[in-house]
Amino acid sequence: MAGGPGLRERKKLRTRRTLIATAVRMFEQQGYDETTLADIAAAAEVSTRTFFSYFAGKEDVVFFDTRRRVDGALAVIASRRPGEPVADLLLRVAAEALSFDTEEAELAIELHTARTRLIMSVPALQARALHLLFEVQRELAGALLRAYPGELDPIEAAAAVGAFMGAVKQAVMAARDRGDPPDLMRAAARRGIEVVLDGLRSLGRPQERESGANDDGIATQV
Repeated sequence: MAGGPGLRERKKLRTRRTLIATAVRMFEQQGYDETTLADIAAAAEVSTRTFFSYFAGKEDVVFFDTRRRVDGALAVIASRRPGEPVADLLLRVAAEALSFDTEEAELAIELHTARTRLIMSVPALQARALHLLFEVQRELAGALLRAYPGELDPIEAAAAVGAFMGAVKQAVMAARDRGDPPDLMRAAARRGIEVVLDGLRSLGRPQERESGANDDGIATQV
């Protein structure tokens, strides 16, 4: 018997995709604040109740793929291989994050330019993007710490995730600012990752440490 989602699941996926595409189009055409949930539901030919069965509000429509991408990253971190250094593990996380082999990922590419314009121009979406960025970093840092018991401390885990995500964000923004299309933005993200991972090669490997001293042998003071 062939695998894949059944008829009911495919219908739900189509409805979700329609709601996302319709909402982003309407936000672009008539304004984010001016577009109501009822407007989106009517244009997508569903009830407002149906809208709420997929999304909690307008912001969630714009950030529709965030949870999937975070869960994918968490799954990769949890699958850390014996002896795998942090840099190599984060490289696998990047490969997962930059893969576009699902229908939702394809939709993200299709809506990338419109979503970027919305997030950069609507204060509520800017605030949500920053909140998500901080929360995702905290979640990934916690997962990384659990994947390296006795090998990383909370500061190292947080710094590694912050450097990794910062490299991706800044590289993509630089590519966007020069007008690159989505495929070149992904290439820029990979390049940013390569740059920052060079500095993380020593993390997650057995190494001797002096308690209370930094790498220069200077006692740390609180």
